Amino acid sequence: MNLLLLEKKDYIGPGRVQVSGRRFEHIKKVLKAETGTRLSCGLINDRLGKARVIDLNHNCLEMEVTLESDPPDPLPLTLILALPRPKMLKRILESVVSLGVKEIYLINSWRVEKSFWKSPVLDKENLEKYFRLGLEQGKDTIMPRIYQKRFFSKFVKEELPIIGKGSLCITAHPKTSNICPNSVNKKTTLAIGPEGGFIDLEVKTLEEAGFETFSIGERILKVETATTYLISRLFT
Repeated sequence: MNLLLLEKKDYIGPGRVQVSGRRFEHIKKVLKAETGTRLSCGLINDRLGKARVIDLNHNCLEMEVTLESDPPDPLPLTLILALPRPKMLKRILESVVSLGVKEIYLINSWRVEKSFWKSPVLDKENLEKYFRLGLEQGKDTIMPRIYQKRFFSKFVKEELPIIGKGSLCITAHPKTSNICPNSVNKKTTLAIGPEGGFIDLEVKTLEEAGFETFSIGERILKVETATTYLISRLFT
């Protein structure tokens, strides 16, 4: 935990919060906090600052909080991700949120198993849990937005051209010799397929929606590795 992420309901008075549960256990057992310990903190969808422990007991702690700086700028990236396996999705969400991604679309694809859409990982409370972990890691406070789109053709043909308007639109696909550009550092919409990539018809549909198809070279990476690699390559 690089950042103590606070909610408005944590406040028990002006500039004072009370923290319990998972965050308390981490602060007490991992960070070994004591009275007087200072920690980096931030209020969800608000500013960053410092917190000082003023009282610590067996199930909660109280802290004085001062919020004084803005969160880091988000990446100018919209991530379009074919729904991966639930366990992989957890790791991907934490990673991309820690990197500053704020717009995420989970989409269907021919190679996406139908059962993935029934996973409890997609429940709102679980998604927010992974977002929080990513924000704590990246020292950020702004919650991302996530959308679930189960109809590939309808989404790509009707919604994606609007979403990607004015941006560099990229489809990551292992079956092309065109190498993904690096250090573009501008507004980008990145579509990443499932394990094995999008099928040819899906790639064509994306191309018709204005997406250029690129690979990362000869090596074939897992989706979670490729996602982090591509974001790092595009924004360095």
